[in-house]
Amino acid sequence: MELNFTRVNDDQPQEQDAAFMKPEPAHGFTILAVNTGSTSTKMAVYRDRTPIVELTVAHSAEEIARFAVVTDQLGWRKRIILSTLDEHGIELDTLSAVISRGGLLRPIESGVYGVNSLMIDELMHCMPQHASNLSAMIAAEIARECGVEAYIADPVVVDERMEIAKLCGIREIRRRSIFHALNQKATARIHAESLGRRYEDMNFVIAHMGGGISVAAHLKGRAIDCNNALDGEGPVAPERAGTIPAGALIDLCYSGRYTHEQARALIVGGGGLVSLAGTNSVKELELRESEGDEEARAALDLLCYTVAKEIGAMAAALSGEVDAIILTGGIAYSRRVTDAITSRCRFVAPVTVYAGENELQALALNALRVLRGETQPKIYV
Repeated sequence: MELNFTRVNDDQPQEQDAAFMKPEPAHGFTILAVNTGSTSTKMAVYRDRTPIVELTVAHSAEEIARFAVVTDQLGWRKRIILSTLDEHGIELDTLSAVISRGGLLRPIESGVYGVNSLMIDELMHCMPQHASNLSAMIAAEIARECGVEAYIADPVVVDERMEIAKLCGIREIRRRSIFHALNQKATARIHAESLGRRYEDMNFVIAHMGGGISVAAHLKGRAIDCNNALDGEGPVAPERAGTIPAGALIDLCYSGRYTHEQARALIVGGGGLVSLAGTNSVKELELRESEGDEEARAALDLLCYTVAKEIGAMAAALSGEVDAIILTGGIAYSRRVTDAITSRCRFVAPVTVYAGENELQALALNALRVLRGETQPKIYV
């Protein structure tokens, strides 16, 4: 893969100058947003705040299995995006910017970052590999062909936590920040604007509920604490075990019944609702519950209960000064789930639901803020 970037030196400023602000075309800025996931490629073209094209291409297990490693999928995924643009009559030379989901980089502050050679190199070689790492690589290649800039915004590794929130009761272990930063922060801004206020002036507890569930405490524009929604702790989720008794887990790991990989699969992929009820689908469990399935009811109750407990913990991180609790993500479409969580948490603060992931919209709006000079892109160093 040929990349024409200049490596960034540590002595460069942390933010780029206003040169990235562009004169707004008469028809508005045209922004390509890219989000590569494990089993899908999502893309959207926005004209300012309006979606022109939005598409999700699902990938079967058989398609993914053709590639030995994640980075081998780069050319294939890029061709899917370019083909989609062509089918919808979107010319590359009309794009104003390309923005993508960030991958598993080192912990960084929230914000929009220009894609550079250091970022690409780390995404190519970081472990574990994840399909989200491809997004910035694809964005960089397409942006170079268009003669525009490529960005990422609020990747899952955003870390703005208080120092005490990084510690735990074993000296050798530090808590990691892996949460749905992109959607949480975008939703927080939308909610603050709906109240005529700024995200940076408010305190929120936000729960993003998808295959993994992250709950974070947002103090005046910074996520000062959150659970590790990948393989750390937190609520029971569709595919995550969440916080589990440590001693019992150690005993299980040394029982001789599981390899290292199999043990990890118990907490990521095979944990949570998958372990408890045999499915990661909340819709399926709601249907089973309606038919009298007690296993389904108990699994859903546990998810709701543990999300509510985590919200309470994050409210404590904010010393109880919470302006609103926000429920978002795909599971937030479920009234059964959101009503159960709300009933336990509304004593803390008003609860508002913004269903859906909205990640492509969040990416596009972040790029628009850069193009209009409302924020400056940071440099990844």
